[in-house]
Amino acid sequence: MNNEPARLGGFDYLIGAVALALTLFQIWHGLAAELSAPIFLPVHLSWVLVLVFMVNPAFSRSSPLYQLGRLSDLVFAVISVWAGFRLSNFDYNDLSFLLDGLGNVDLYTGAVLIVLLLEATRRTVGWVMSAIAILFLVYAMFGNVLPDSFASKGFDLQEIIRFHIFSTNGVFGAPLAISAGVVFVFVLFGALLQVTGAGQFFIDCAFAIAGRYRGGPAKASVLASAALGSISGSAIANTVTTGALTIPMMKKLGYKPEQAAGIEAAASTGGQIMPPVMGAGAFVMAQFTGLPYAEILMVSIAPAILYFFCTLLYVHLMACKLGLSGMDNVQKVAVVVKQGWHYLLPLVMITMLLLMSYSPVLVGLAGCLAIIVAAFSRRKTWVPFSAILAGLRDGALMILPISAACATAGIVVGVVGQTGIGLQFTQALLALSGGYLWGAFILIALAAVVLGMGLPVTAAYIVLSVMAVPALSEFGLPVLTAHLIVFWLSQTSNVTPPIALAAFAGAGIAGASPMKSAVQAFKLAFGFFIIPLMMAYSGLLWQADDTAFRFAVAILATLGLIIAFACGVEGRLFNRLNVPARGLLLIIAALMLVESPVVRLSALAVLTLVALWDWKKGSDPVNA
Repeated sequence: MNNEPARLGGFDYLIGAVALALTLFQIWHGLAAELSAPIFLPVHLSWVLVLVFMVNPAFSRSSPLYQLGRLSDLVFAVISVWAGFRLSNFDYNDLSFLLDGLGNVDLYTGAVLIVLLLEATRRTVGWVMSAIAILFLVYAMFGNVLPDSFASKGFDLQEIIRFHIFSTNGVFGAPLAISAGVVFVFVLFGALLQVTGAGQFFIDCAFAIAGRYRGGPAKASVLASAALGSISGSAIANTVTTGALTIPMMKKLGYKPEQAAGIEAAASTGGQIMPPVMGAGAFVMAQFTGLPYAEILMVSIAPAILYFFCTLLYVHLMACKLGLSGMDNVQKVAVVVKQGWHYLLPLVMITMLLLMSYSPVLVGLAGCLAIIVAAFSRRKTWVPFSAILAGLRDGALMILPISAACATAGIVVGVVGQTGIGLQFTQALLALSGGYLWGAFILIALAAVVLGMGLPVTAAYIVLSVMAVPALSEFGLPVLTAHLIVFWLSQTSNVTPPIALAAFAGAGIAGASPMKSAVQAFKLAFGFFIIPLMMAYSGLLWQADDTAFRFAVAILATLGLIIAFACGVEGRLFNRLNVPARGLLLIIAALMLVESPVVRLSALAVLTLVALWDWKKGSDPVNA
């Protein structure tokens, strides 16, 4: 993967102009909605492909093939425009293409577009995503020669192109439609947050709230990432953005470089599961489940808070073991809020509108306008017009890997539907799990980690959901619960060795070992495994037929599991724990998984007694 932007003087301005034009086109379409999907999606994708080939050259500038590569990039861009024009003008009302097949020109157009898409995906998100799509396409063509347990009907090139390009089942299916519509406007909202200074305000708020306590910069990093990561749509981008400030401060306070990188990576990854936006995956989930986004948002609040509690607890225990204190000269919360309270209004507005089930595209556009209005509502927060243009440009550039990955993931989803391999995967998963839910959970978690080694989290969720959700449903889990479990497990790739991209990004800022940073991030983000497990084995997700008592017990049991497991592993509660006490805490953590209110409440009572016993011994006088 080559992410080096082209830098050829005036060429940068051309890139900026094309990106800005894409943003303006997206805004116009979001407001007017005059283009149907068969026209809008090819235009969007061709625009994305053009920008990818402009921004991501085939060869680095130091390569002797650089100039030749730029010439080929220009050819690819021109072909992308031609393909988009051809597809957007295709006559779907003439059903002869279904009866007699595609003409040669349309057939070549579809084949070339798939090749260009796979190359664009390779350049933006890596070769693994492209390789997976190629593997599925090969399976669709030659599945008839495989053993019966894996076999499918072999489809010829005509059928594959017609299904994946000239329908809404493949490249132009739900993943790209969501990326081009809803996700784009919220990515744009995140870009505008940064250029208007709103992002810095949320970071300042986090430091004002948590900075004075033990391990202050680390706790502030967790809070800031919870606020910004939900909107940015990218754990890596959030790690780089907030980590540039928080990681040096954590190191200065006394955290080891790999700990600072791991903390920021775990916190930034958690932003993807935090309402109100939850990155891009939640909008895909709403499309897949057919449920209102507001319902997904509401049931996700409690698990997200529990995740950040888990991360904060690990951060606190780490600070205690290192003997760290808080920061000096921290601004008061009231002062920070007084300076930037107007930046809170756009977030409150989009949250309310989403809960009221307004169109997410219009909500996102309203949020973009609101953040600009907020910035200009007070004289001291005015920004130059060039900054607004930069935000509009950055929004288009930030969508490139997301749209490319979603379009390629559409190929995988299409092949699953075209060949029926999803049913075979479900049967295989049920057989390997031995009919036990915990067995299926482990297998899905492993699959999520493996897929995530080369896929963005949204693409990993799309691929895994079409394969694993039916299997989880076979165990009696509600559809939303199954999707949320897969969604959470798909996030783990950013923090799980051996390839943990968010942790590696943090390691680059911290000057730390990437693998050691990934190990720290994995430990700090262990809530990604614990909380989905509780989704499966308790009423952690509020459902219509749940009782308040069951939900309360589930919350308390999850809290107990997090505290007992973290303190047992780290060997510290209020004071350093001996081996028998640590063993008892791990037993308590295991008992929280038992689906019996009596057992869980009894375990909570024992945990409370252990905590009181340890507290009575006295604790370190440094502020907690």
